[in-house]
Amino acid sequence: MDFNVKKLASGAGLFFSRAVQYTEEKLGQAERTELDAHFENLMSRADCTKHWTEKIYRQTEYLLQPNPSARIEEFLYEKLDMKAPSRVTNAELLGQYMEDAAKEFGSGTPYGSTLMKVGDCERRLGAAEREFIQTSAISFLTPLRNFLEGDWRTISRERRLLENLRLDLDACKARVKKAKAAEAKAAVAPDFQETRPRNYVLSASASALWTEEVEKAEQDLRLAQTEFDRQAEVTRLLLEGISSTHVNHLRCLHEFVEAQAAYYKQGHLHMLELQKELGSSDENVLPNAFALNSSHSVAAPGSASEDIESPVETETLKIEEVQAPATGTRKAKVLYDYDAADSSELTLLADELITVYTVPGMDSDWLIGEKGNQKGKVPVTYLELLS
Repeated sequence: MDFNVKKLASGAGLFFSRAVQYTEEKLGQAERTELDAHFENLMSRADCTKHWTEKIYRQTEYLLQPNPSARIEEFLYEKLDMKAPSRVTNAELLGQYMEDAAKEFGSGTPYGSTLMKVGDCERRLGAAEREFIQTSAISFLTPLRNFLEGDWRTISRERRLLENLRLDLDACKARVKKAKAAEAKAAVAPDFQETRPRNYVLSASASALWTEEVEKAEQDLRLAQTEFDRQAEVTRLLLEGISSTHVNHLRCLHEFVEAQAAYYKQGHLHMLELQKELGSSDENVLPNAFALNSSHSVAAPGSASEDIESPVETETLKIEEVQAPATGTRKAKVLYDYDAADSSELTLLADELITVYTVPGMDSDWLIGEKGNQKGKVPVTYLELLS
């Protein structure tokens, strides 16, 4: 018990001494041992690395898992050293809902069959997303977290120890300075006319005491300097290791880019397959739907009439014989004025609403448009299809 009390008292005294030294330095009342410029640059580079690594790590977490509740749950499982349960992605859940709805509506109906196809595509997109998240977490997030929770904590601990040793060193320097000043004052010979003989003995004794105090302070200073230099070298080696950290993070960044590129490429291929499948199977219901939605903003109003020509067909389309289908008609808003090139086309005015539909064998750049009693072919790029 006595040992613990003494140790506690010694630690409290050391802490108080360092606090006094630190306060005096801030007030400009004490000298401070400055580190060399190279060491300062290493510490600044380390702080910058920690700052931006932390930001990149957090933002990557938000990218891979936008749901904060899910992130908290994964954090708790990790701290409890338990495996987190498998979590479906939003795309997979959407695909499941679409497939369930298709079963309710009837997979043989046009809407049900399309829901089934889109749902299957969404599930594949969700699976690709889950694989991307897992790959990125292993190849990119884990190395960043290991640096923040491992290497950086070691660097921070050694830097705190170096700062404490620097405070001890500066405190020893201050003691030596004060002791030498007192020794010099005590060594001054007293005036024979104003000083009694007894004071010579006291003066000599005080001078000897201060000489002994100077020697002890200098010995403590040498010991503090040795410990500080040793700790400075250890800290320097750790800080120079930041370059290796940058190389490792660069490799991980390349792996993250490769995983992200593979994910987007896979998603693009899935969507192309879905577009092709829907375009071929739904031709009698709403053909060229993707072409209609994606192409109306491509052509400029001034050049569209010059670029668009009526499709060349083996048999001349007789507009008067075309009948609107029972299903598949849509409303469309006219984006620009259009003058009919011949009697098979329909003249359009900007901002008017017309009914559009397609017929089998018709060119995908054209639709049949109706407004009132008028009917004729209209270019898709001049229309905005409405739901």
